[in-house]
Amino acid sequence: MSLVTIDTTKPFEQALRESTHYPLAATRITVLQVNVGKLCNQTCHHCHVDAGPDRREQMSRETAELCIRVLAETGIPTLDITGGAPELNPNFRWLVERGRALGRKVIDRTNLSVLLLPSQADLAGFLASRQVEVMASLPYYLEVHHDSQRGEGAFQKALDGLRKLNQSGYGQPGSGLALNLVYNPTGAFLPPQQRGLEADFKRELQRRFGIVFNSLFTITNMPISRFLEFLRRSGNYERYLSKLVQAYNPSTLEGVMCRYTLSVGWDGTLYDCDFNQMLELPLKNGYGHHIRDFQTDLLDSRLIAVGQHCYGCTAGSGSSCRGAVVP
Repeated sequence: MSLVTIDTTKPFEQALRESTHYPLAATRITVLQVNVGKLCNQTCHHCHVDAGPDRREQMSRETAELCIRVLAETGIPTLDITGGAPELNPNFRWLVERGRALGRKVIDRTNLSVLLLPSQADLAGFLASRQVEVMASLPYYLEVHHDSQRGEGAFQKALDGLRKLNQSGYGQPGSGLALNLVYNPTGAFLPPQQRGLEADFKRELQRRFGIVFNSLFTITNMPISRFLEFLRRSGNYERYLSKLVQAYNPSTLEGVMCRYTLSVGWDGTLYDCDFNQMLELPLKNGYGHHIRDFQTDLLDSRLIAVGQHCYGCTAGSGSSCRGAVVP
């Protein structure tokens, strides 16, 4: 029996050419994902944004207004607000209120510990009253694994944040307030099967801490920024990249997030996805490069800029801001 040799140096562009989805193109923008800045109250080891308390990049009101104008002038149904800790941007609540006033679904991507800051004492109630969907990052349901990624004491803060959300109705049956958890591995490996992991999280968080939530989404760690630094320091860089390439699954190309999401940087620059944003990989020429240049007819069907990091979103079951791409 002959062995199949996998070329782990194959450019993603070549892998894409061998699929039925070349060239990779957007199908229609249904999510406007707005990164309002890199300021964060935590410094996580895996963070591809390189966010932290010392970062000063913040979206201005002027740029936030341009984002709302795009929503008002289009049928884009979802405003997805991320960071950093997006709640620390002074325009965060204004964005939430304007998005909801337009009848859009609004998502807040939170690190949970931000809910404990004195300045955010009313945050859980604010989010609940506006029916904001909460996407909360939680690396694991055991303290040792969680804190290895987030730092000592982060797990207890995350639990307290989850309790505040539960007390405000989030995750409770019949409340209509969606609380979803986001899991990414604590090391140089792919996430496990999403459905089984969700069952584990629901069972253990309920049994150990009395915490409930709606869904869990798995996201593959991308070899970008701090996680890239970790891979190099630990000697896992080549092995991890090989793992992503070997796990490449072309069936994920149908639903990767860049096909329905447009990412807006803190300064208004447009990108195909959050990962391209962090790599400063702009839209292809001809589509406009700033939110002020937004043109629905061009961007809805634009060709996607790709690179080697795209193996991360197409490995195994795939990875997107809504978790696994294929069952």
